[in-house]
Amino acid sequence: MHPMLVTLPIGMWVFSLAADFIALRSGAADTWHAAALYTMVGGIIGALAAAVFGLVDLLSLRDPPIKSIAIKHMSINLVVVVLYVVNAWTRYHASVSPSVSLWLSVIAIALLLVSGWLGGKMVYEAGVAVHASDTAASTDS
Repeated sequence: MHPMLVTLPIGMWVFSLAADFIALRSGAADTWHAAALYTMVGGIIGALAAAVFGLVDLLSLRDPPIKSIAIKHMSINLVVVVLYVVNAWTRYHASVSPSVSLWLSVIAIALLLVSGWLGGKMVYEAGVAVHASDTAASTDS
């Protein structure tokens, strides 16, 4: 479930960053800043839902090198969620400039890229959250 659910927060956060960039050149910057905030909050909610299943996957790991990668993946994702919570909070209260909010989003997306690479490494190289019986059945046909 975790690999399927992570697409929601990733998509929302990338769109949130895109909305910030559009706001820089738009005559309706407030509208785009609002879109960025709403998709950011949606991404936070989606990330928390995905994290539940990610924790279940993490707890099922037995191979120490893979578990180490999973802990790094989880830690980076937690930092990303905290950055977005802070970002959303400061946007809602208008306590920082839009450029600070933009940089928080850029940093969070950069961390998300690293975390996604680690997650992909676990799935595609180690087969985490991949059921071998399903794979074998599909290749037998």
